[in-house]
Amino acid sequence: MKIISLVPSITETLFDFGLTDTEIIGRTKFCIHPKGLVKNVETIGGTKNLNLEKIKNLNPDLIIANKEENEKLQVEELMKDFKVWVTAIETLEDNSRFLTELGTLLNKENTAKNFNQKISDIINGIKNQESKKVCYLIWKNPYMTIGSDTFIHEILDKLGFENVFKNEKRYPEILVEEMKKADFIFLSSEPFPFQQKHIDELQKELLNSKIVLVDGEAFSWYGTHLAKCGEYFFELVKSLD
Repeated sequence: MKIISLVPSITETLFDFGLTDTEIIGRTKFCIHPKGLVKNVETIGGTKNLNLEKIKNLNPDLIIANKEENEKLQVEELMKDFKVWVTAIETLEDNSRFLTELGTLLNKENTAKNFNQKISDIINGIKNQESKKVCYLIWKNPYMTIGSDTFIHEILDKLGFENVFKNEKRYPEILVEEMKKADFIFLSSEPFPFQQKHIDELQKELLNSKIVLVDGEAFSWYGTHLAKCGEYFFELVKSLD
């Protein structure tokens, strides 16, 4: 089966399931993991700016997309000529189901089962003793955070953090003043590349909040990536005690 992945975390998942660059024939420019393997796979544009002509020339048996990460009109255009699997992953249950279905598709049921078990062990084994109020920032100018119907919220919640914007949906814009209700401000490494200078900038206005840079991939990459984040989550939770 020749597969094109339109999502970075799904590309990583396909390689983690044991597929090679002869089976994964196309990926986006944002598909960066596993570093040593993706370099041999043809790039077909960005997640929201696909090169449809290039995809058609590659003639895949299957294209795997995501409802949130890819543009609806482009995906619908591809559906006219190819089999397209549009994933929608907002919860850990969704993620578990996705891995199970992928395992069935690839005749790798045991691989899927093992990854699901490892992810479950990680999430269930790490939890704050008491809930900590968190504001998770994904963007600057304007500042944007995450609502309750996102995968990031799900991970925060399962790790025992309280998303102070849990009553919001998707990715709302917020003001610095609104961040003051959080004990901790998480600045994600993606999609906006927050750095130490952004901590320094915010700290001047948020004197009573602890501001922390966090690994955006750990919180937002579904698929198998979570199975590699156990130590990171453990150290993060420990550092906030």
